[in-house]
Amino acid sequence: MRRIFEWKEGTLLNSIDRRLEELGIVLPAASNPAASYTNFVIVNGLMFVSGKGPGGSPKGKLGSNYTTEEGYEFARQTGIEVLAVLKDGLGSLDRIKRVVKVQGFVNAEPYFEEHHKVLNGFSDLMFEVFEGKGVHARSVFGAVSVRDNLPIIVDSIFEVE
Repeated sequence: MRRIFEWKEGTLLNSIDRRLEELGIVLPAASNPAASYTNFVIVNGLMFVSGKGPGGSPKGKLGSNYTTEEGYEFARQTGIEVLAVLKDGLGSLDRIKRVVKVQGFVNAEPYFEEHHKVLNGFSDLMFEVFEGKGVHARSVFGAVSVRDNLPIIVDSIFEVE
């Protein structure tokens, strides 16, 4: 894997950091787990990231409190939260070899049918950040409830160096 480095204010800026900067994305500090578990586990080159939700802890359901478009933005924000965990755990997002699997749990009304469009917010972000390495398998489920009444929770698996 060829790495591209650029000198910036006395530090090396790796290629994914540069990509985030181009996209106007500033990663927050990695959020702490909400209960008795860890943010991630690495086993045999795979990094399993625990379920994360959007920053700011919005509450409510898709279909009654939020539109599909708002859900898309929540899923994108969730992706940013996951990127923060990845960077915290790996030190560099350039260590990501591939986004492998994404599972979304959309807190939705029983009649809501656009779960897949909501989770596109996460998937599209992974494509933007990692380009071809961001292509992944995924599943999305409607949930009658999720922790803290968040509109979406996503768990994910990454191949890492």
